[in-house]
Amino acid sequence: MSSGVHRFKVRVRYEETDRMGVVYHSNHFKYFEIGRTEYMRARGMRYRDLEDRGIMLAVTEAFAKYRGKVTYDDEITVETRMSMAGKAVFRFDYRILTGDGDKVVAEGHTEHVCIDGGGRPIRPPEDLVRSVPVRDEGGV
Repeated sequence: MSSGVHRFKVRVRYEETDRMGVVYHSNHFKYFEIGRTEYMRARGMRYRDLEDRGIMLAVTEAFAKYRGKVTYDDEITVETRMSMAGKAVFRFDYRILTGDGDKVVAEGHTEHVCIDGGGRPIRPPEDLVRSVPVRDEGGV
């Protein structure tokens, strides 16, 4: 990932693993969500701030590709960046690396749409998508 990347480290907890001691596949999406939250916080914006402004972020797509494994008590690094913003839609890309950062064990993305309190698509706030490549996605 290039500029605009936020990184944080987390240690795998026992409850996040399966019977084989490997992080259960769906828990990678929890790491993605933490990455997204911390990415925004590092840029001075909390989810709560958006919600207080009447803006919700609905997930429209989630994808993960697993390239390796992490196990109980491993330290991992989650990298997050916003890679695209459109009229109402934007995308975050993620990578999960071993603690020392030398091996990618998972990567993925989530796409979101900004909606108002009535569930109608709205433009993402400028302070959220500033300096992100813009995509013209047509109707929305």
